[in-house]
Amino acid sequence: MTDEVIVRVTSFFTIFALLAIWERLAARRRLTTSKRSRWTANLAITFLNPASVRLVSPLLPIGMAVLAEERAWGLMNNVTMPLWTKVLIAVIVLDLVIYIQHVLFHTLPVLWRLHMMHHADLDIDVTTGLRFHPLEIMISLGIKLAAVALLGPPVVAVLVFEILLNGTSMFNHSNIYVPIQIDTYLRLLVVTPDMHRVHHSVAIRETNSNFGFNLPWWDRLFGTYRAQPVAGHEKMTIGLSQFRDASKLTLWRLLVLPFVEDPGSYAINRRGKEPGQM
Repeated sequence: MTDEVIVRVTSFFTIFALLAIWERLAARRRLTTSKRSRWTANLAITFLNPASVRLVSPLLPIGMAVLAEERAWGLMNNVTMPLWTKVLIAVIVLDLVIYIQHVLFHTLPVLWRLHMMHHADLDIDVTTGLRFHPLEIMISLGIKLAAVALLGPPVVAVLVFEILLNGTSMFNHSNIYVPIQIDTYLRLLVVTPDMHRVHHSVAIRETNSNFGFNLPWWDRLFGTYRAQPVAGHEKMTIGLSQFRDASKLTLWRLLVLPFVEDPGSYAINRRGKEPGQM
């Protein structure tokens, strides 16, 4: 387990550093709020979440994969196939689970209250991909533990998936410039920053699209894909219509946001109008 932690931590800091440098050298959008204040709050949440998870759960997805293997739990621990095939199938299936989870967090009002902390960021960059409410992280952990127990994937598959999920979340939230010619083909294989940025638009129809994190196929398959924001990437407004005061988006206000603030009309099962419409 020590080796697993070293691999994950090393991967995290390497990917974060490379994307932060890329943002500095070739930014896609001009930031509209203070980077220092945003990064202070976002990174504080980032390092708070692992501690919160450890308080409520002694078991993480990789530990569940080890336990499932020892006790022959799950589908894959009861079928014979090459390891590489199991790893490939497991990563794809787990990514589908995360897509469904993401849709649920936009569909159920109680889950949307937690998830809207992520969307309340007034800019989008590499730290946005790490900014999730601790309670959302705990619910997500429970879903992943259940998925791993039922699927029974190889331990290495779960490690690969966890690294990919964390890395692609930072990548597709990053404020980096990718030439459109490259993005057009790249988004056939992975969710790109231009693809996911649409999901952080203030416009409700755009917020409720492009739910994928790793693989871009689910949005096309289930009809939630939107190629570009109506206003264009440079002029689109990031965030939620009810949260426009950057001074209120401090660490403490973000943590209590789900319990004290108006959730707006963003949840899919709400029938609200676009921001600005009467």
